[in-house]
Amino acid sequence: MTRTTGGTPKARALGAELREAREAVGRSLRALAHELDTNHVKLMRYETGRSVPSPEVVAAFVTALGVSATERDRLVEMARDADAPNWLTADRAGVRQELTALIEFERTATRITNVATGLIPGLLQTSDYARAVMHGKPVGEVEKLVLMRLGRREVLAARDAPELTAIISENALREPIGGHEVMAEQLHKVAELAEWPNIDVRVLPSGCTTWHPGHVGPFVVFEFPKAQPIVHLEHYRSSAFLYNPGLAQEYLEAITTLLSFAMDDAESIAFITKCANEMEALA
Repeated sequence: MTRTTGGTPKARALGAELREAREAVGRSLRALAHELDTNHVKLMRYETGRSVPSPEVVAAFVTALGVSATERDRLVEMARDADAPNWLTADRAGVRQELTALIEFERTATRITNVATGLIPGLLQTSDYARAVMHGKPVGEVEKLVLMRLGRREVLAARDAPELTAIISENALREPIGGHEVMAEQLHKVAELAEWPNIDVRVLPSGCTTWHPGHVGPFVVFEFPKAQPIVHLEHYRSSAFLYNPGLAQEYLEAITTLLSFAMDDAESIAFITKCANEMEALA
């Protein structure tokens, strides 16, 4: 049985994991479809998240690929509510699923808007800054996550790269996470990336006497060519993905408001470079 309410954040993350599992063993969609006595188009819709497979279908899919029992059970459990419009991740399995989802959304989005009020956006981070942000995690896990984060930036250099708008608060630019030398390098990197044609960096200055949506906290909006936007909210030990047309529109309107408070692109690059030089002087 297939649930057709696809396109949800969890359905797309599940589809990405199914595709990765299939590609890992070198099986084609047609070959797997023949083995499962089904149509390859139907499997393609599962892998893109356009349709939501039932837990039983997922179990048959991954069993045919020879995945471990632990991995099979995890993906089957993931399928149980994959048609829900919103998705909260709040456990260790959720962290992996969240990362898979982010990579998939970055890969398929046409526009990404990252409102960063406390940290430099992940797609713009240097390795040393990312390492400092992940302080407290096991060393082996940190290095793996740092490499994955840097690898994710490759999507911005692809031929069909999404447009990235990063709205970064002044506070995030002035917090010397990792030390002044690390932060100086990070700020120079942001200024460098801001020169790319598909990357727009805007600084949200501090000291504003009027409330704006940036005072509430960070968020990311992914926009797609043939699907409604997905909003990502990251918290201390959990994350949420929102897939609601009304809510998404409110976040898009919040972005418009924030851009009206932010410096323009030339002013932003000049300000970031100034902050980087100040960090170097303190290093």
